[in-house]
Formats: sequence, C-alpha cells, structure tokens
Amino acid sequence: MAVIWELKPEDVARIRFAFSPLWELVASLRTLQDPARQALHLPWLTCVRPRLAGLDLAELFALVPPSGYLADFLTPPPDTPMPDFAAELDRVRRTAPERALHEARIVRPADPDALRRFAADPARGIQRVADALEAYWETCFAEFWPRVYALLERDVLRRSRQLARGGARELFDGLDPAVRWGGGRLVVDRPWCNEGSALHGDGLVLVPSAFYWPSVAVMAAPYQAMLVYPVLGVGTLWEQGPPPAPGALAALIGRSRARILLALAEPSTTTALAGRMSLTPGAVSQHLAVLSGSGLTVGLRVGKQVVYRRTATGDALAGTAHA
Repeated sequence: MAVIWELKPEDVARIRFAFSPLWELVASLRTLQDPARQALHLPWLTCVRPRLAGLDLAELFALVPPSGYLADFLTPPPDTPMPDFAAELDRVRRTAPERALHEARIVRPADPDALRRFAADPARGIQRVADALEAYWETCFAEFWPRVYALLERDVLRRSRQLARGGARELFDGLDPAVRWGGGRLVVDRPWCNEGSALHGDGLVLVPSAFYWPSVAVMAAPYQAMLVYPVLGVGTLWEQGPPPAPGALAALIGRSRARILLALAEPSTTTALAGRMSLTPGAVSQHLAVLSGSGLTVGLRVGKQVVYRRTATGDALAGTAHA
C-alpha cells in the first residue's frame, strides 16, 4: 500500500518544515503501550512510568492504539514552523464533534468500551481527551521537550540546507527509504493507508519525529498535507549532552564555550543549546557573544529566531581539538 501525491510546482515551492510538540506527545502514547517498539526511549519510560498512576489515559489509548490508524484530530498539522503546545492543544479543543466522531469510528482500539464512551458524546469526549493530553504533558513530557526540540531543530536545519542546495529530489532521496520522489510524484509506503490524492497548491508540511521513529506517517484532506518522518540522530536523544570538551580547548576558551563550539557542528538556536547543555539561555547567549566576537561563531536570523553556526575559524579550532 502507498500514498501517492502529485505535487504541482506551487506545492514544491511551498514545502515547509515544522516541529510539533503535540505530535511527539501523542506518538509517545504508543511508546507507553508498546515499549519494545522503541527500546531507545527506555530512559524516558523508566523516568515517567511511576507518574502515570494519577492519570486517566483510557480514552487516549483508545484513540491512539499501539498500531494502526490513530485519530487525526489529535495531531493537527502545525500551522506555524514552531507552534507551542498550548496553541496546538487549543486546536484540538476546537475540533468539530462530527469530525472527531468520524475519525474515532475508523480506529481499531484495544479497549472498545473507552471508544464507545467517547463516541456517545464526542463534544464532551474532545474536552476530556484534551484535558488528559494537558495533564499527561505537564506530568510526563514538558520537562523533556527542550531535549526533543533540540534534536528536531538540528534535523530541520540540516534538511533545509539540503532543500536549498539540491531541491526536492535531494531532500526526499535522503528522507527515508519509504519515501520516493520522481516525476512530480511523491510516493510514501504506508501499511495502513491506500488513498492517494493531489495536493492543491497549499504545499506540504514536513515534520521530523523522535517518538514516531522509525516509521513515517501521512495526513491529507481535510487537513493540510503532512509527512512525518524519522528524525536523524535519535539514538543520541537521551545522552547527557555533547561529549566533554578536550582539555586543551577548554583551557583555551573555557569549558562551557568549548562545549558550545563543539555542539555547533550542527547550527542551533540559543534555546536549543541551553537545553542540551543544561545551561540557562542567558548564560548561553553570553558565551555565544564571546565566541562570535572572537570570530568563532556567527548568528543568522531565520524567521523570528537567530541560528548560530561555527565559522571556518571555529571549524578549524574544533577540528584541531578532536585531532
């Protein structure tokens, strides 16, 4: 089975990337139900399992079974490049009951009784599952989001450079083996979806995911077309940050600045670096100011954010440290 999308030139021109905290949260419900599927998330599971006792996730588990179709209204495609969780959750709360009921009836749940409860009054069901998502986020996910965000951000910056350098072909060729591009057609191998449709000039949203890894997922009409793909480097997600800086480099520019310089092997924002380094954004900003003033890093504005990368001098210094 495969999804086949015909991309017009205007669709290709409107390919965009976005992160989605809500998507990661919903995908993590599958990790809870089937830990063996993603053993790499065991450090997170070990940490959050004791916290689940006070949460009622029955309806969420019914709408998001361990495999197969999950209710799309829980994961609306991001409408901005970096939506915050509260804004995404508000979109869930505003779902039309008829849409939610239609999607709930497609799901094949492990607990039919919980799904019947939702279907009996979908308007109230939407509010209950939104409340459950909010409680689950606050209890089990919010503190880990900066770490996940940093990983997703690095992937998007890397892929954006691919798109700018080699166009759609280079981007999709390296996205995932399940994704193939040719002749204006995007083919996505998906075991649970056999519908194809043309896009309508509104483009395609590409969303990297750590908790849906290693699979791909798609959404289409009546939603914005979205392709979720496995993020690169997911195996490093639960490491305790970048490796220690070599002693000579740390002695030259300071330990924290050396770690930041090494971490900028991939461009990053201040917020993402702070999450990886367990430093405050203010401290990272001060270190970046020194590194930039020394000609080792440079900041480039991308939308509303500033993305930092190493300069050629910074690359040379970091490369010498590893030699």
